[in-house]
Amino acid sequence: MPETNPDAGWRFDNSYARLPEPLFAAAAPATVRAPRLVIWNRHLAVDLGLDSDLLTESPAIFAGNELPPGAEPLAQAYAGHQFGHFTTLGDGRAILLGEQLAPAGGRFDVQLKGAGRTRYSRGGDGRAALGPMLREHIISEAMHALGVPTTRSLAVALTGEVVMRTTPLAGAVLTRVATSHIRVGTFQYARGLGDEGVLRALLEHAIARHDPDLADLADPALAFFEAVVARQAALVARWMLVGFVHGVMNTDNMAISGETIDYGPCAFLDAYDPATVFSSIDQQGRYAYANQPGIAHWNLARLAESLLPLVPGEGEAVLDKVREVLGTFPERFERELLAGGRAKLGLVGEEPGDAELFAGLLAAMRTARADFTRTFAALTTLAEAAAAKPRASGEKPAGPADGASADEADPFATGPLAEWLPAWRERLARQPAGPAAAAAGMRRVNPVVIPRNHRVEEALDAAEGGDLAPFERLLAVLRQPFEETAANVPYRAGPPADFGPYTTFCGT
Repeated sequence: MPETNPDAGWRFDNSYARLPEPLFAAAAPATVRAPRLVIWNRHLAVDLGLDSDLLTESPAIFAGNELPPGAEPLAQAYAGHQFGHFTTLGDGRAILLGEQLAPAGGRFDVQLKGAGRTRYSRGGDGRAALGPMLREHIISEAMHALGVPTTRSLAVALTGEVVMRTTPLAGAVLTRVATSHIRVGTFQYARGLGDEGVLRALLEHAIARHDPDLADLADPALAFFEAVVARQAALVARWMLVGFVHGVMNTDNMAISGETIDYGPCAFLDAYDPATVFSSIDQQGRYAYANQPGIAHWNLARLAESLLPLVPGEGEAVLDKVREVLGTFPERFERELLAGGRAKLGLVGEEPGDAELFAGLLAAMRTARADFTRTFAALTTLAEAAAAKPRASGEKPAGPADGASADEADPFATGPLAEWLPAWRERLARQPAGPAAAAAGMRRVNPVVIPRNHRVEEALDAAEGGDLAPFERLLAVLRQPFEETAANVPYRAGPPADFGPYTTFCGT
């Protein structure tokens, strides 16, 4: 297979390819008929040290027809609990090209998703359709802009071929970038091999990639597990704070890096309802919005089981150590969630009643079926209005509700949210910094726009019909989620009344 221009900035290493062979299989991307680049992430390319001008002139690499210099393509093996049922898996339609060494010193996996069959395809065609790849691109970039750790998309390329799902669809390949693609399921697979040497090699590799400071500890396995627990607690809290529903939290979709991975049947809340499920295959609500922390805890228990042979000690003593670390997840998650909740409410410092104040708002939102994103955006506007209100010398600082519009569009004008508002106003009045500091902090964490489900569907429908302009406009808006701009006004509203219940699909 030919190589691309080496001057494009590729600096590949292949540390995963140096692991024991049971953890991967060599895999060559399939050659496609007519590669054409349709989406290029110039922002990410710069961070990776890549030359955009050269690479956009050579789309073949992003469809799998050419390889970057130094690439050693492979498919990773892993297992997973899918909806609670264990199975052996692996990259059935994804091929890891290698690890790009970025100018700032980071190491990033570069993977082609939809690049053809591998040893782990399990009868599938290894291909991907344009719609799901564009969905992953726009949602992952939106998550990045929202400050949520995530894999990212460098490019989406059309292949010029048709993939068959329920109907014929345009084939596409997504170039995904991650700090690594190691999953909880990777460790489950290694443990299942029954070879402690392979399991240890995977652990040492993961530590070198993500937690190098742990390498020389007396018990690196337990320390690594604790680091993963902490990362996952922080990640899932951030999901909850922006109303994100992953939709398929199988153990093979939990990255040990703490990045969000695999944007299949994901979506964002409109009306706040903790029981919300979007995925067409989640009939029992296993991965509902409110269940995400508990599922993350369950997945981490599977990681704990996989690491047990590498934890020093014997019998119950080992189990006790691992259980103790695993048991910290709920408290870590609640701490992360409350810290984020305080920020969304503009609270500086800590008071004993803050958790109840935040929970009270969520309860009022649930009763009112208030829009998740618009509620916090409106609260930010109230704080800004209070901060801007002039007051006489010696007058007590105005509470954030003062001067608020009685506009019916204001979710705090009447009903349960209006009843909650005085408690928030009283809490902020006790802060020495005043409403200006609260408003500034809230503006940094409460987005004005998110990937609204109806807007995403509109953009994908247009793109699949050959018109990428709506997709590109939406993508540009989502890259500045916290700023009120003229461009994002049409994207702030919730779905129209006739949008109906929203259902997402896996895309495989």
